[in-house]
Amino acid sequence: MTVPPLSAPVTPPPPVSAPTPAAATPPAPPVGLLRACASDPARSRGRLHDEHESPPRTAFQRDRDRIIHCGAFRRLQYKTQVFVYHEGENYRTRLTHSLEVAQIARSVARVLGLDEDLAEALALAHDLGHTCFGHAGEKVLRACMRDHQGFDHNAQSLRIVTKLEHRYIAFDGLNLTWESLEGLVKHNGPLVGRPDSRPLPLAIAEYAETHDLDLHTHAGPEAQVAALADDIAYNAHDIDDGLRAGLFSEDDLRDVPLAGPVFRALADAHPGLERSRLIHESVRRLINAMIADLCAETARRFAEARPERVEDVRAMDRPLVAFSDAMRDHDRAFKAFLFPNMYRHHRVNRMTSKARRVVHDLFHLLLAEPALLPDDWGRRAAAAGDDTSRRARVVADYIAGMTDRFALDEHARLFDPSVKP
Repeated sequence: MTVPPLSAPVTPPPPVSAPTPAAATPPAPPVGLLRACASDPARSRGRLHDEHESPPRTAFQRDRDRIIHCGAFRRLQYKTQVFVYHEGENYRTRLTHSLEVAQIARSVARVLGLDEDLAEALALAHDLGHTCFGHAGEKVLRACMRDHQGFDHNAQSLRIVTKLEHRYIAFDGLNLTWESLEGLVKHNGPLVGRPDSRPLPLAIAEYAETHDLDLHTHAGPEAQVAALADDIAYNAHDIDDGLRAGLFSEDDLRDVPLAGPVFRALADAHPGLERSRLIHESVRRLINAMIADLCAETARRFAEARPERVEDVRAMDRPLVAFSDAMRDHDRAFKAFLFPNMYRHHRVNRMTSKARRVVHDLFHLLLAEPALLPDDWGRRAAAAGDDTSRRARVVADYIAGMTDRFALDEHARLFDPSVKP
């Protein structure tokens, strides 16, 4: 995919950092407002497998470092969100997205007085369980696993950090702290005990039998920050990628709340502004507006609930960290625009159609002929014996860990007679 040509370079415009009326922000809350509610690494509930800690790093810093160094994190470099890897190097991958989420989460945690390292660790880990080819790949794998106890990318993230990473002598997985694990599985809210609770994904249900993650409560505030940092990054950066890829134009955004006024105000204030600067500055202002709203609404909820410790945050009947009602409406409007204009654009549809066939073909062939799996995966499949669901889980783990590039190459090796196996 080729990035559309940009306008000719112009002399850099005057500073444009002052907010436009369209991007006006609410008053900032006092710095460190939630400090008493922050997760304290010195008071962590610990790890499933006892270990000596590693000073001078805190337990949460050590979690972050283990996530960064694990194989699943490195593979995010070639896992895409919307565009398949070979369409160009100018678009977000799961890795660059995770880094951007981590930056936003860490910045918000600093303002609110929360533990920055835990917020960063959760942001970096939140996409580890995603399959190749973004949501298209996950949708197919979920359908393939429908009769084999399902597939869920959030549960797959837990499988990776508790079972699938084989790095340490004493245990499988990364042996993260309780706080990191509960934040990973509960960042969107309690998983049991609510009227809208769905059946637990297998990986979470199995793990909870040996390590209770209090699935009936909200996660700590750092996990709540990481979850909304993900929303902020997704909305702003998908608009950025979509514009640069030529899937839609700035004019197409004119009726989208928040985004339209921000782009118009900046263009009116700086006629003839170079397109790349217009896009970057507008996206920057969108991010700033969403962060400011998050901090202001969180301060309002804090003033109402007055939690005094992290346990009080978990016990609340709603999240402490949140967008205002108005910003939630903007979030829905962003998604309503992006769905038809980006995620279902015909150029994206053509590639995701191919991607769906790749995942479908790989799953059904490898489930029927597990001898085609690489040695270590083949041994795991053989250990499942006649249990088809266990064998299907091995195949799903193998495929979910693939990058876009590896999945395409593996499909060619297994289905194209002209390609060497």
